[in-house]
Amino acid sequence: MKKRKFLKRLASVRRFVTTHFKGRTIVLILSVIIGIFGAAAAVIIKNLVHITTRALGSAFPNAQVNYLYLILPIVGIFLTLLFVRRVVRDDLSHGVSIVLKAICKSDGKLRFHNVYSSMVSSAITVGFGGSVGLEAPIVLTGSAIGSNVARFFRLNARQNTLLLACGSTAAMAAVFKAPIAAIVFTFEVLMLDLTGSAILPLLLSAATGTVMSLLFLGHDVMFHIDATQAFHLSNIPFYIILGFLTGLISVYFLRVSRWIEKQMKRIKQTSVRALVGGIMLSGLIYIFPVFYGEGYDNINTLLNGDYMNLFAGSPLNGMLSSQMIVFLAFAGIIMMKVFATTFTTSAGGIGGVFAPTLFIGAFTGFFVAGLANNLLGLHLPYVNFILAGMAGVMTGVMQAPLTAMFLIAELSTGYTLLIPLMITAACSYLSVSPFEKYSIYTQPLAEKDNLKTHNKDKFALRKLQWHNIIDHNISTVPAHSKLRQYTEYIAKSKRNLFVVTDKENHFMGLLVMDDHRDIIFRQELYDLVVVEDLMIEPEEFIYEDDTAAVVLEKFKRTGNFNMPVIGRDRTYIGFLSKARFLARYQNFIAANSED
Repeated sequence: MKKRKFLKRLASVRRFVTTHFKGRTIVLILSVIIGIFGAAAAVIIKNLVHITTRALGSAFPNAQVNYLYLILPIVGIFLTLLFVRRVVRDDLSHGVSIVLKAICKSDGKLRFHNVYSSMVSSAITVGFGGSVGLEAPIVLTGSAIGSNVARFFRLNARQNTLLLACGSTAAMAAVFKAPIAAIVFTFEVLMLDLTGSAILPLLLSAATGTVMSLLFLGHDVMFHIDATQAFHLSNIPFYIILGFLTGLISVYFLRVSRWIEKQMKRIKQTSVRALVGGIMLSGLIYIFPVFYGEGYDNINTLLNGDYMNLFAGSPLNGMLSSQMIVFLAFAGIIMMKVFATTFTTSAGGIGGVFAPTLFIGAFTGFFVAGLANNLLGLHLPYVNFILAGMAGVMTGVMQAPLTAMFLIAELSTGYTLLIPLMITAACSYLSVSPFEKYSIYTQPLAEKDNLKTHNKDKFALRKLQWHNIIDHNISTVPAHSKLRQYTEYIAKSKRNLFVVTDKENHFMGLLVMDDHRDIIFRQELYDLVVVEDLMIEPEEFIYEDDTAAVVLEKFKRTGNFNMPVIGRDRTYIGFLSKARFLARYQNFIAANSED
């Protein structure tokens, strides 16, 4: 009874809103509401992880925590797996890819369980030590809030996609307190069309999300930096080196992660796969305790110069007797972090790569600055290079240089280091692009031809349905007909084009009336000339299973304005007009673009 009353109240709210507010106004109002709920989701996830981590840490106050933490990641993966399989019963991995898929395949519609499922599952995974980030699940949660709010108010497909983007923008702005980076992420990664109708709702969502985060989480920043040094022109060559190095590390990250996922998928039994991945993850955490959880505390440790504390509890701690061995250990952390992250996700844990890319970038920046300072006697600023390295790896893995630059700028020192960030991000992007066409988010969709957002023209040609514009009204003439029967067909038709078929309706050729004007009035030939002698064979056909891209290419190659459509067994189907095909193509593009 209470549920029925609640649903009636919701319905009355919807009627009131849709009655009193129309078009752009309702989108603006909902963008603020979605900003509130998206920020709330980010706050809830962060607090869930904080509570879980504190609870586990206080449970064993006098124990050898390092050994106990060997077990916790495995427990976390199994608990996550249990929740996903028994409660959610849907795929939650690669949160941003799920958002992109929703934009590409279902007009921005996400299932309702995505509002809460990613929050719970990622909190379990990361709280128990999974070596992943919370940002991708937060983006998915915010996007699901926006999508479901739009569906509740029965908005159209374009508005649905826009409000989905508002949700992801609000969630990301809240978790990082970086509204500009959140908006740039929406245009650069989600590839929302940059239009006037999209800008204002996204601004409102980003601002609302940031304000809500400040209210509930305070003004405390993610990265605590004691001091940064001014940018010096003499350091440009080293930022260039750092940029290309982070690019190569990004390629390594992308390819190794795909390889590990492929190998893990060969283990068909889910529980065995979870156990194998969990054991591998725990082993890595035992050697490198910095892999435990998101890793933001370790980045702060690095920024504040306490890098030797990063090896506390590690069996390597007693071996770090010289500076060069320390740098070798850092190289090991950089190379092995991708294993820890991918084992977490491929085993069944839920999380994203925001935090891992920032982690690897920070350690890479420290590694480059430290190596140059120790081998060349320079004084490169560690903090500056740590921040630039973070931007470099995020650029390479996500192929989003602007997002990386603005995010690091907003998270750290403002825009005083914008030039180094630009140099590093640009060099990273340049070094990745020859090897990797797609980012870590777009690769799974591109493999299945479902990537609309990054190339709308190619997506339209892959998805365009052209069979319902085939013209079936062209008259067919039996191949054994004489000229007399042909003239009878001409008299009944308003067209000058005819199709010649055999008894099984197989396509044999075409008759163009203009080509036969010299004989169609010569009655003495009516019973002498056979249609087969008059027909012509087209230089090319359109087959019923051709994709729209193939059809367009055939029209371009032949220059024809109409072409016959046949089956692979030459069964005649109809004719396709180039004009109607192009009109359908343009309408498809317009329907999938923002106003």
